[in-house]
Amino acid sequence: MDSGLLDQIYIFVLAIFVGYVLITKVPPTLHTPLMSGANAVSGIVILGALIVAGREGGVTATVLGFLAVVLAMINVVGGFVVTDRMLQMFRKEPRNKRS
Repeated sequence: MDSGLLDQIYIFVLAIFVGYVLITKVPPTLHTPLMSGANAVSGIVILGALIVAGREGGVTATVLGFLAVVLAMINVVGGFVVTDRMLQMFRKEPRNKRS
């Protein structure tokens, strides 16, 4: 097996472990800012996917890049919708002046 591939697999497994440990240690009050950060990371994924889809790497790379763009966009839009709904829970309703 190629040593470059082994390095990439090692980094991927390590990233999964670090991500799991970090997510389980975050208190619930910080979930909304964490979700916003995840949306920013998805924006970076969109940029990388656009670069991959735009290169002349063959049909497979173009299809995978397009699929990555679509999935990352779903993640970004869904993340913003969920974040907005969570922030609405903390908004105070305007007081009625007559009561």
